[in-house]
Amino acid sequence: MSADAWTSVVTVVTLVSALSLAAWLWLLLARGFFWRTDVRLPAREEPDDWPSVCVVVPARDEAAVLPASLPSLLAQDYPGRAEVFLIDDGSTDGTGGLACELARRHEGLPLTVASPGEPPAGWTGKLWAVRHGIGLARAREPEYLLLTDADIAHAPDSLRALVSAAGTGGFDVVSQMARLRVESVWERLVVPAFVYFFAQLYPFRWIGGGRAGSGRGRATRTAAAAGGCVLLRADAAERARIPDAIRHAVIDDVALARAVKGTGGRVWLGLADRVDSVRPYPRLHDLWRMVSRSAYAQLRHNPLVLAGTVLGLALVYLVPPAAVLVGAATGQGTTAALGAAAWLVMAGTYLPMLRYYRQPLWLAPLLPFTAFLYLLMTVDSAVQHYRGRGAAWKGRTYARPDAVPEEGRAG
Repeated sequence: MSADAWTSVVTVVTLVSALSLAAWLWLLLARGFFWRTDVRLPAREEPDDWPSVCVVVPARDEAAVLPASLPSLLAQDYPGRAEVFLIDDGSTDGTGGLACELARRHEGLPLTVASPGEPPAGWTGKLWAVRHGIGLARAREPEYLLLTDADIAHAPDSLRALVSAAGTGGFDVVSQMARLRVESVWERLVVPAFVYFFAQLYPFRWIGGGRAGSGRGRATRTAAAAGGCVLLRADAAERARIPDAIRHAVIDDVALARAVKGTGGRVWLGLADRVDSVRPYPRLHDLWRMVSRSAYAQLRHNPLVLAGTVLGLALVYLVPPAAVLVGAATGQGTTAALGAAAWLVMAGTYLPMLRYYRQPLWLAPLLPFTAFLYLLMTVDSAVQHYRGRGAAWKGRTYARPDAVPEEGRAG
């Protein structure tokens, strides 16, 4: 490469690194302070009369995690009327029988185990199970529904804290992002970044910003929930036609929050202190499948959005370390300084999430590597989609919504 050509390359890298730094300054100051981890259950007062709650747990082949999660639900210290409905979604590992056995061994809330059969066209298995559970729960006329996954363990006061927060704040949805397991090397590297990226997409402070259509700004239009722990007011579920209105959604928690907010409901989402996922992801392959199964669905199966996402990830996460290397190799201090500044802001915004997950802070500078893994997972998600294997989970593969036959979309 000639000297002039190399100079042009360095100039381009310098300009792109300046753009990356500008992007990071915008993310730092204008993206709802997404990087802060102090959004926890809001201030709450316990009611004089506790509302009734039905807990719905969709479960498919969850025998490995159920002993660590279901007893925590049955042991909820809740002053009002509450019961648990575990909906066995076609398990082949004895999930339903194990749930009954755990209920016999552990005193606490009453448990009903039922099975809805195979989902019809246009439904994901989880939402078909949720529909069956909500249908059974409605016979008890609960004021609230707690939708929680089979791998989520709750502290004994979890339900009363959720209900108190919903009642005090007037929220129709109160959702906590369960603390995921971080024990293996890959979990430590990937899991905190997963929550960090989610918060960057859906800043928690924007989600609880008021009723949709209230004129209180962009915050009111941001909606998301964390599917592992969603307390939903029963009448809000009826207004939003949950889960029928979102029956095809692979990313069902975000779809649920949007549906509720779209009908004028209030949604709150934050990080959990005592709600934990017990599901292990010990290998990179396990984490890869967790992300890639829904990444392209998050991008609405749109190739242009995919291309923009790849370019955006490269600009924000990969350019800073590349600029440092190019600047150091060529003696261009400006290039290296711009890249180092962007990398420093990036690492600094990641520190609170590492502290939340009780991980060593030296992992922060490795975020570009983790982001590169997520970029590859996202591209792989699209590749699998076009090969007909997209959105595959536990033996089922789901078509994108516009591929669902009309009879599967009735209602």
